[in-house]
Amino acid sequence: MNILGIDIGTTTVTSLVLNTEKSEILKACTLKNDSFIEGRAFEKLQNPNLIIETVKSAVENVTNRITIDAIGITGQMHGILYLDKNNKPCSPLIIWQDERGNEIYKNGLSYAEYLTKETGIKAASGFGLTTHFYNLINDEVPENAVMLCTIHDYLASLLTGTKPVTHSSDAASLGFYNLKENCFDDKALSQAGIDKSFLPKVIKSTSLAGKTNCDFLPDGIPVAVAIGDNQGSFLGSVADTESSVLVNVGTGSQISFVTGNVQDLSCGEIRPLTDDKYIFVGASLCGGRAYAILKAFFEKCAEMLGGSKENLFSLMDKKAESITDFSDLLAVNCQFCGTRENPKIRGSIENIGIENLTPENLILGTLKGVSKELFDMYEDEKALLTATPTTLVCSGNGLRKSEIWRKIFTEDFKMTATLPKHSEEAAVGACVFASVASGIYNDIKSAQNALLR
Repeated sequence: MNILGIDIGTTTVTSLVLNTEKSEILKACTLKNDSFIEGRAFEKLQNPNLIIETVKSAVENVTNRITIDAIGITGQMHGILYLDKNNKPCSPLIIWQDERGNEIYKNGLSYAEYLTKETGIKAASGFGLTTHFYNLINDEVPENAVMLCTIHDYLASLLTGTKPVTHSSDAASLGFYNLKENCFDDKALSQAGIDKSFLPKVIKSTSLAGKTNCDFLPDGIPVAVAIGDNQGSFLGSVADTESSVLVNVGTGSQISFVTGNVQDLSCGEIRPLTDDKYIFVGASLCGGRAYAILKAFFEKCAEMLGGSKENLFSLMDKKAESITDFSDLLAVNCQFCGTRENPKIRGSIENIGIENLTPENLILGTLKGVSKELFDMYEDEKALLTATPTTLVCSGNGLRKSEIWRKIFTEDFKMTATLPKHSEEAAVGACVFASVASGIYNDIKSAQNALLR
């Protein structure tokens, strides 16, 4: 059987077809998500209609002459899209990088800080309901909006012709979510002045959103409820969930592992995975983005000196690999965009000496800085583990493409590092989820054993 997986990322849109009998990706297509809209300095907006057109193009590319038996969907978490009574977008997609929650609200507190203080539940800028709270206060909710949802919730709705619902993996990412009850926190919503009826219904199980009823796919194909891309990456990367730790480096970076301990944390989050399983997630705002920032710096240097700007990532990796003396390295803190908990924090470079301020040291220091931030989160919260992990699963294009980066992570975590069987892990995870929701496999473990080994 063939499962179509769709991943709406921040910078790319991916579709692929995963064959269950062969456990192989038959065809895959990744297109640039070139949908950003200019706005105010603190805004990060994308055009949902352009995103859907990109999805259509990616899907058409991989489904030509291939029969599809089920569809799984995942995408960028935290962001929100407002819909009208006809389930049509009436706003831009306000994504996870949006910083309106960091604007000052009252008494010197930002909107996010005020919400955290008033509700007792951590609210961060970029969380969907922090964004919604700002919009409510500033009269920026569209007049014809009747609900909000994620971009991938909207895609599932568009494919099936049904009202959007949201999986618990995404609902928790919006904020004001009660993990123990596995639902939105009514008291916190009331304190924030948020009407619960404005939010999509939460689906807690491995379920279908409906069957296709749209203009670019055959009718009647089972479509799974969309899931968050962090959970999608976990499901599509980790075959042995209890003995593995997942590190993912994309635009941001995350560390994830299974836990049964549901509690509030000072750093990181516990997020729903599937059914009765949860994962700890430590997220950094700068993962591959930190390396891209450094690449942009070298591009400016090359422009200033009249040098080439071609193949810089490959050259940067080679420079880092050339270092043999690790006794006097630069210490690079890669919190260039702050953290969820403290957006005012900035990165730093320490231990600068006469001999070590070199391009190769700066490159290696940045790679190590990304790894160290995730390792520190792991050290702080490893008591949440259900078993002693032995395998470090390295996912995301940042780690898949950079051998030196994987080596750094291996040394920091002191575990055996492996790459997932399939690339485009989030889309594969959506396929794993859809294979269970559509009845191809009985449970997630069976699906992972069949599709990821």
